[in-house]
Amino acid sequence: MSELAVAFDVATLDEALALDRRLGEGPELAKVGLQLFATAGPVAVRALAQRGRRVFLDLKLHDIPATVGRAMAGIAELKVKLTTVHCGENPRMLEAAVAAGRGRVGVLGITVLTSVSAADAAAAGLHVDPAGGLQGLVLRRAQLARQAGCAGVVCSGLEVRAVKARMGRDFLAVTPGIRPAWAAGGADDQARLATPTAALAAGAAH
Repeated sequence: MSELAVAFDVATLDEALALDRRLGEGPELAKVGLQLFATAGPVAVRALAQRGRRVFLDLKLHDIPATVGRAMAGIAELKVKLTTVHCGENPRMLEAAVAAGRGRVGVLGITVLTSVSAADAAAAGLHVDPAGGLQGLVLRRAQLARQAGCAGVVCSGLEVRAVKARMGRDFLAVTPGIRPAWAAGGADDQARLATPTAALAAGAAH
């Protein structure tokens, strides 16, 4: 069953707690990203958890395996539900994250950021299938994540159906870049968008 994760993309702990109060009691996850973590750090995670909110810590770790492993050990102590690590160039980084999490946190592999288009990826030297766009790259990275023991991946809503078909129903596909149809043409830095309805129909977990 799909669940909603609300992005707590705010600058201060006070703003985060105000957002949590506006949401009220509910099942939504609080997605804490770099902006809030840079100012409030683990305090924000603990404060939201104390208010009954499940936390999705979205720091997108990307470093040498030993460093990622040490960071993940600290994240596991925060008792968050999900956290993110870039699939990157080295599957040992993902393996180190999963091992250090010790089953206490669901590790999601970031496949290709939703702000990245096929043209962006090709310009960066990544192999992009002219016919299939970024789907092939996303699937290759999802395979690495599954082999490393990750709970799932982060991908755009455009790739969820293919990820689920290849990796299985229990492998999580978490989808940022979600916009209602009337807002899809707005000016922001997202390149690969999906509507909530399309992401749900494709099988997005969050």
